[in-house]
Amino acid sequence: MPTLVIDPAPGKFEELLEQRRRLGLDRWDEVWEGVLHMMPPPSREHERLASRLHRLLGPLADVAGLDLLGTIGIGDKDDNRVPDLALQRPGDARPQWQETVALVVEIRSPEDDTFGKLDFYAEHGVGELLIVDPSARGVDWRALEAGGYRPVERSGLIELGPAQLAAQLDWPLAAAS
Repeated sequence: MPTLVIDPAPGKFEELLEQRRRLGLDRWDEVWEGVLHMMPPPSREHERLASRLHRLLGPLADVAGLDLLGTIGIGDKDDNRVPDLALQRPGDARPQWQETVALVVEIRSPEDDTFGKLDFYAEHGVGELLIVDPSARGVDWRALEAGGYRPVERSGLIELGPAQLAAQLDWPLAAAS
């Protein structure tokens, strides 16, 4: 259920934020142009799929000289997105907030807003997007071109394409969240 809290936030809200920080539940939260998006932890199936993607993409990232990363923040503390996985050129690495990455992996969840992130990723120069949709059992691979993303049949970064990846995934029986 989406909720918008207009400042000043109620006192209990600050307690909720502190509790989320303490428990590490805020690691998936994003800030979209100053608006906090509190994300629930991923489901077991979502994380199982992320783990499989990590294992499949890892060796290919190594060959390409890219770092495979988990949930990292792209942007800054006041405007950021946290993809499920990312491939980054070592020279682009920053201590905390990443300015850009070479590729982001977004695993769709029910009621998520993956496609609402595309303009943000384009503005940050993310070269490729890999969108995995468990409910459709599909993979959508896109490359940045002229400020927007277009579908591609093969990555320009690693030796893989969407059809090949989709065939290697162990899709969940039910939609992941």
